[in-house]
Amino acid sequence: MVQIQIDYEGELHCSAAHGPSGNVISTDAPVDNNGRGEAFSPTDLVATALGACMCTVMGIAARRKEIPIEGMKVTVRKHMASDTPRRISKLELDLHVPLPPDHPERAFLEATGRACPVHHSIHPDIEVVMNWEWLG
Repeated sequence: MVQIQIDYEGELHCSAAHGPSGNVISTDAPVDNNGRGEAFSPTDLVATALGACMCTVMGIAARRKEIPIEGMKVTVRKHMASDTPRRISKLELDLHVPLPPDHPERAFLEATGRACPVHHSIHPDIEVVMNWEWLG
């Protein structure tokens, strides 16, 4: 179990402290939802978590097989629903992997990324689109 301590600071700002490391992040409501957009919004963190989780599990798998994927980049575009309730409707990811398209472990690495814990935790009503680009 990991404990995270969240403090509401007012003006729609929160700080969240990660128990094990002590690292702190800040959040703010987005401009289109009464905030100033001065930090990640909570829904931005969901989108960020998906991309970072995919990179992390792929990195673990790649390290075990001695496959160099350092320099991999992921761009995530978060789409909010226009109806109510306010929610994430779609996450689009562009995954740029620094390996050739014909790499023998390509299918394994893509499957590993898709199997990350955050992807498994996202509500099925959220559309997730993954665009893979192999750049080797």
